[in-house]
Amino acid sequence: MKPMRVPRLAEQFESLAKQAHAARLAMWLFVCSELLLFAGLFALYGAYRVMYPAGFMAAAKLNNLTLGTINTFILISSSFTVAMGIHSMRVSRPRWTAALLTATIFLGLTFLVIKIIEYGQHVHHGILPGSHYRFTAMDNPGAKTFFTLYYFMTGLHALHVLGGLAALGWMTVLVRKNYFSAEHHVPLELGGLYWHLVDLIWLFLWPLLYLTR
Repeated sequence: MKPMRVPRLAEQFESLAKQAHAARLAMWLFVCSELLLFAGLFALYGAYRVMYPAGFMAAAKLNNLTLGTINTFILISSSFTVAMGIHSMRVSRPRWTAALLTATIFLGLTFLVIKIIEYGQHVHHGILPGSHYRFTAMDNPGAKTFFTLYYFMTGLHALHVLGGLAALGWMTVLVRKNYFSAEHHVPLELGGLYWHLVDLIWLFLWPLLYLTR
């Protein structure tokens, strides 16, 4: 086994502890900015739902509740695996960390595949955003607005999932290279925090887009 690497101390910090604290603070600020972004979208959704209550309720029924619910359980499970992966590193079990991160990546990819399947179902029926909406069985401003927001919010969330998968993939490579230790694994914690953000956002999207029918 390769020897554990000691994190490099940047010259602007007095100690590794202060460097780690700054990294965590920066990540929390980033997370808060992402939450503000989606909070604005949720507020926009709420405003339009007040304008078109019947249209939004009817349009939500066109979403596949089964697939949406499966994806919810997938992301909740992925948050558990990434949390257990970080815990495994804290107790000096890097092999378990790598395995659990790999499981998280697999769950994230499964989420995206299911989402693509659902998008395909909508496209097949002409349920598209904005002026591209072609579903004649429900042709009203409320349905069009709902699915414009649906595609934008779920698409933006999918981009965040891709970003999280890229980060977790890189963390997995570093774990296999024995880059982290029980004492020094801040980047791994931050990658896990970002993935929990992805999960949290979906826990708001799921009821708004699938359950309010």
